[in-house]
Amino acid sequence: MKKVATIEARMTSTRLPGKVLMEACGKPMLELMIERVRRSKLLDDVVVATTTNREDDKVVAMCDRIGCTYYRGSEDDVLLRVLEAAQSVSADVIVELTGDCPCIDWRHIDYLLKYYLEHDYDFVANNTEQTFPDGFDIRIFSTKELARVNAATKDLKDHEHVSIYFPNNQDRFKCYNWCADKEERRPEYEVTLDEQGDYELIKRIFEGLYPNNPDFKCSEVIKFLDGHQNLLQYVTDIKRTQL
Repeated sequence: MKKVATIEARMTSTRLPGKVLMEACGKPMLELMIERVRRSKLLDDVVVATTTNREDDKVVAMCDRIGCTYYRGSEDDVLLRVLEAAQSVSADVIVELTGDCPCIDWRHIDYLLKYYLEHDYDFVANNTEQTFPDGFDIRIFSTKELARVNAATKDLKDHEHVSIYFPNNQDRFKCYNWCADKEERRPEYEVTLDEQGDYELIKRIFEGLYPNNPDFKCSEVIKFLDGHQNLLQYVTDIKRTQL
């Protein structure tokens, strides 16, 4: 059974164009994220699901430079892009990630992936109910089930957000949400890359943690933010899109 992480990434973000290649510690955010995901002990591959837009030639060039698999598909139909990206590498299980989560913790990926493999669920996630800090989001399901979803719905929202059809239709799919323990239960913290203020915050997180420990944990991000409350000013007034 081939287990693959897909990372949705494009340069034409409406709120912060080019965000996935903005740098921290001398590396693009997407490269830092891929580096962190590759530490997983259970994943077989990582594929960046980008678009056929000319602007995303830069994403492809970065993937080529670091030897990361990529797939180029539709900009608007993200569900189809992720499905085709998974199919292009013969993935059986998809670990869906988005390029706005550069702080993602591979330990969370492996915990949730192990849970998925050992239990009878169609969909497992850690953000259907937000208990972890925003920016550590993981969703897992089979390529076969995503193909079923692709055929079942033409709703633009479903195709934009890839896997929300699963938890929105729990009469048809068996779903599980992993809630954070006390140490990591800090949903008020936002480390997701949507706007300039997010970039300033995440850049400082990497500058504060990465040089001494590139493999920093979610709990260490929380501890860093607990000790640097002044940095939260960067994200105080940001309005998040609600699904």
